[in-house]
Amino acid sequence: MFRTGEAVPFIVTDINSSELIKHVSNSFLSTKNSFINAVADICEKTGANIRDVAYGIGLDKRIGRSFLEAGIGFGGFCFPKDLQSFIRIAERCGYDFELLKEVEKINKERLSLVIEKIKKVLWILKGKTIGIWGLSFKPNTDDIRFAPSLEIIKQLLKEGALVKAYDPKAMEKTEKELPEIVFCSDPYETVKGADGLVLCTEWDEFKNVDFKRVMSLMKRPFILDGRNIYDKDRMLSMGFEYLGIGR
Repeated sequence: MFRTGEAVPFIVTDINSSELIKHVSNSFLSTKNSFINAVADICEKTGANIRDVAYGIGLDKRIGRSFLEAGIGFGGFCFPKDLQSFIRIAERCGYDFELLKEVEKINKERLSLVIEKIKKVLWILKGKTIGIWGLSFKPNTDDIRFAPSLEIIKQLLKEGALVKAYDPKAMEKTEKELPEIVFCSDPYETVKGADGLVLCTEWDEFKNVDFKRVMSLMKRPFILDGRNIYDKDRMLSMGFEYLGIGR
């Protein structure tokens, strides 16, 4: 990653190497993200804190801190596309890239993990109202391609839940994909009467909400923090039923 104004290296390669660079880069970053998500699951089983683990290993310059944020998985167009493309390229060359297949599998399984976590608290989802904060695959974009939020919503709908959602930029695009959900004007309307809330995208707007107001509006003050942006101890002290990822 280069900063604005910083000199960017210019390299000349053969065509095959040039084509592979982007596939390899995004596949490696995808691997890093799926790895930390798998570690997060182990943290939950051992009582460790994934944020501390990720911070500790990220201090090693050979590893670095980027793409070590555990959560509900990666989305967008580039990572899934380049990961799948690299797997296919390897297959055409006669190489079974099992490592990348597992990376893809781990990422897909994050979605089922979210539903399991919600069920552990709410049990039966049929007839329950679930609020969703964030629809885009990452903050500061309206891009919903391969967004984990959309797959989570689809699974909630299959379970018979009513879904209310809010996103600062991505609601118009999402409505074309999921017209059956309720789109709200702000975070507070989303949680009004909700049995639970799932934070899917770490928009700054969601970091600065009035949680006393949120508490007063929710039917049941249950929050699943899918991006680990909230302080667990603070949320619990306020009276929320709080679940993070790997914490």
